[in-house]
Amino acid sequence: MPENLTVDELECNQELFGLVGMIDPPRPESAEAVRLAKEAGIKTVMITGDHIETAKAIAKEIGIYKSGDLALTGLDLNKMDDGELFDHVRKVSVYARVSPEDKLRIVRAWEKQGEVTAMTGDGVNDAPALRQADVGVAMGITGTEVTKSAADMVIADDNFATIVDAITEGRTAYDNIRKTVYFLLSVNFSQIFIMLTAVLLGWGAPIVAIQILLINVVSDGIPGFFLSFEKPEAGIMKRPPLPKNAGIFADGLGYRIAARSLTFAVLTLMAFAIGNFVAVAPHITPGREVGVSMAFIVLSWASVVNIFNIRSEESIFRMGLLSNKGIFASALLSIGITFFVATVEPVANIFQVVPLSGSHWAIIVGIVLSLLAIAELQKLMHRRKKHNAVQALDRAGGLAINGK
Repeated sequence: MPENLTVDELECNQELFGLVGMIDPPRPESAEAVRLAKEAGIKTVMITGDHIETAKAIAKEIGIYKSGDLALTGLDLNKMDDGELFDHVRKVSVYARVSPEDKLRIVRAWEKQGEVTAMTGDGVNDAPALRQADVGVAMGITGTEVTKSAADMVIADDNFATIVDAITEGRTAYDNIRKTVYFLLSVNFSQIFIMLTAVLLGWGAPIVAIQILLINVVSDGIPGFFLSFEKPEAGIMKRPPLPKNAGIFADGLGYRIAARSLTFAVLTLMAFAIGNFVAVAPHITPGREVGVSMAFIVLSWASVVNIFNIRSEESIFRMGLLSNKGIFASALLSIGITFFVATVEPVANIFQVVPLSGSHWAIIVGIVLSLLAIAELQKLMHRRKKHNAVQALDRAGGLAINGK
């Protein structure tokens, strides 16, 4: 060893062989995943043990850190109390050299903002923050057993893009649950409205119990099953998240169910009134049996047709009938079963359906098809309402996250 440890002594008579550098680059798909998350109203924040400049460089490369954002170290956090962190947490995109306590404070600050938090981690020191977050996400490959136990879900490939894919699947499943609720409750509530209205008008029950049972099993049950296989709608990851306390009927679903139920009720009672009071064919006398038969077929077929309107807020003519072949096939099956019940005499007698003329069938088809036009109009009004709301938010300063 040289006795004089100075620059002049150490850096002389040396030959440069080369330089060695190390880098832990982000995965190629990370930038796209961050972009998709941003479009979905999800803010991605980097919390790392790396140096602050390294963290900022990587975060900038994949789109997490941008001009105007803040980057803090653990020392910076130690100088801030919880109130100051609460005031600045939305502006911070990168945290570097932080402790387990710091991670816990960051999660709590976001939760105090009223946001849904998801925390990822792989080490033992990440476990408290994962437990505190609404959704704790552990790494399946590098994650410790303690971290996996504390987490709500485990990512098998340790890839952030997988989390974004999971959000897409989650939104799709949630949408399909809402569509199924919309589909089933629309018809079930309409049956209540139909019975109450007909009794108040002194018409008696326009549909008998066995017919209601057949509608619930055949017209609702068979096609409704295939709503769970509906594909993600276009732009599913370009809409803001629902508020944390949003219920299943959020975003006007309750109103749409009520409107569709009233539509069913009006169309069914119209069919009953025509069959009961109007002489459509000379060889068939108007009466209650004819009215019940027409009301049953209209409600059964209208329920089946309704599933095509519920599949998406987009027009049925834009989506197409065959984009979900399971729904299309089950709808044809349900319509065929109802037609079989209404036209085969031994079965028709069981379900209290009388023979109808061609004119009666034409009226039934016309009433059922009118549901498509009414539903298209309702969807158009809903789309315009949402469009106007987005424009109002843009004029007020941009699209808010979580409905705020």
